[in-house]
Amino acid sequence: MNRQASESDGQTRRRRGAGKAGARAAPGPALVLDEHIVEIVSDSGEGAQRCGQSFGAIAARMGNGIWTVEIIPAEIRPPPRTIAGASGNRVRLASHRVNNGGGEADLVVAFNEQVLLSRLRPGEIKPGGIILLESMWRDDRDETIAADYARVCDEIRAAGYRLYEIPMEAECIKFVPDPRLGKNMFALGMLCGIYSLDAGMARAQVRFVFARKDPKIIELNIELLDAGRAWAAENLDLRFTIPASRSSEPQVVMNGNAALALGVVASGMEVCAMYPITPATSASHYLSDIFEKVGCVVHQAEDEIAACAFAIGASYAGKCAVTITSGPGLSLKQEGIGLAVMAEIPLVVVDVQRGGPSTGQPTKEEQGDLLAACFGGHGDAPKVVMAVSSIEDCFYSIITARKIAESFNMVVVVLSDANLATAQQPFARPRFNEDWLAPPVNQSAVPEGARPYDWDPRTGLATRFIPGQPGGMHCLTGLAHDRLGHVAYDPEINEEGIRNRSRKLAAFQKTLKTPPVFGGDDGDLLLVGWGGTCGAIEEAVETLRAQGHRVSSLHLKFLQPMASGIGDVLRRFDRVMAIENNWSDPLDDDLIGEENRRYSNLAWLLRARCLVDVDCWGEVRGQPLKPGAIVTAALGKLEQT
Repeated sequence: MNRQASESDGQTRRRRGAGKAGARAAPGPALVLDEHIVEIVSDSGEGAQRCGQSFGAIAARMGNGIWTVEIIPAEIRPPPRTIAGASGNRVRLASHRVNNGGGEADLVVAFNEQVLLSRLRPGEIKPGGIILLESMWRDDRDETIAADYARVCDEIRAAGYRLYEIPMEAECIKFVPDPRLGKNMFALGMLCGIYSLDAGMARAQVRFVFARKDPKIIELNIELLDAGRAWAAENLDLRFTIPASRSSEPQVVMNGNAALALGVVASGMEVCAMYPITPATSASHYLSDIFEKVGCVVHQAEDEIAACAFAIGASYAGKCAVTITSGPGLSLKQEGIGLAVMAEIPLVVVDVQRGGPSTGQPTKEEQGDLLAACFGGHGDAPKVVMAVSSIEDCFYSIITARKIAESFNMVVVVLSDANLATAQQPFARPRFNEDWLAPPVNQSAVPEGARPYDWDPRTGLATRFIPGQPGGMHCLTGLAHDRLGHVAYDPEINEEGIRNRSRKLAAFQKTLKTPPVFGGDDGDLLLVGWGGTCGAIEEAVETLRAQGHRVSSLHLKFLQPMASGIGDVLRRFDRVMAIENNWSDPLDDDLIGEENRRYSNLAWLLRARCLVDVDCWGEVRGQPLKPGAIVTAALGKLEQT
């Protein structure tokens, strides 16, 4: 199905830097690169995500730094050959450690021209970038499809991209009757060949991916992998190598949701109650595979409210439990969270954020839940809110959250996001530490005269009574109550309860250290972020400082309460700007001014807490923030007088 280009067309393609697929590539040494960003996109169900994940895993095992970003359509079964239906993966691979998805793609493999447009139109491919496009559509029996394909190819070439038309269908049909089931492995083989990845490691990765399949299927996929590598060597003039540096300590490669799940196990929590919701669901899938093997339980409830109630009940019974959800589920859990706050039952709530409001963009990235996590419940319901900043941090933060919840008998909300949930990154294999685990349940008799809510006058803390403790019987209620747990509407008693629940938050705040500044300790501009934007912000700061700008960043792990000293850090800089993946009104809008501007979530909190003029910038494009976009925003702020 590979169209033989005419001589004049071939000359044009070579003039524009496009290789002539189908002609034997001239031998030559591989071009050494510091890093490259690769995307694989297809219709949903054609395996582009698996191809990208495998490509990243192979590179990571060779010692490359990697970061992957899933490209997920909003619909479960989108129509084929549509821009909105594009599915796939972005892989940033480098000779050094990387902590974000980077900028525009250098090379894209696309299974049809429509999914390719989904990356071209929003500017996700670098000008002059390399495009490997399935060529079967040029000769499609549907004249409209063939015409669309030809038109897009002409536009791509005219725009200066290096376009290679690849006969994937024709090559794969030599091995499988349904090429749709083999293109992803053929594409993986091409990429492994183009980027000089080890053939043995590639075959091992395929065996790992298909380990539960019939051995014949495994060998067939390896044949497709080898065929793709061989075809690329024979027909493409693309040869790259990205030097790898193997770590001296054992590494693991996983996505953020898997790291969250492993953190739950490592923390000693024994119950996870949740209801399936994108993009949090895969955390429960991972737990379901491993949790029962260590004597623990994953409870799939009938809805989000029941999941929260189940987790609270499990925590009340003696140990802290976790419930994992996304934005809409967090909204539904708010009443249950209020019960846990009032009854002072430890609970960990993980919110893997997505686009909103309402159903919003279920598969897309956003940081829109910070204020809801802090203040979403009715009444005064103080809780700890913390955010994970990397895939490795997804693991360790869950351990920390459990410790806080049980030490202070509080609700701890851990904010992750869709980017971290699905991205992959290598990090040092955790070494188990017994300090991670919860202490044994106390079943000794309650001292005579002790009360279930005997709040300490300094910290607001009370000794937790565990069901079954002799002498520990008491009322448990979500109503206002006194120190015995008895329902009480007396004004002084109500205030006493609220004061002590708030005092616990203040006591915890005293344990926090001021986060370190990335860059100089003072300067012209400080960028402040939280959550999964950390890597992109710090890379932007490195770029700006290399250009001679006095720019630094501060990344916050604890959003409620905030550590002492943050206000002092902000005041050491001439300008401060919050960088977030949530909405803020732009001041270049004629309707927007200082009196009606809506600030980003963190900017609201910083302005209120520190009384500093904090500006803000962000995007809500459903994609992770890019370092280049942050650099542009920072330069714009520096230019303001």
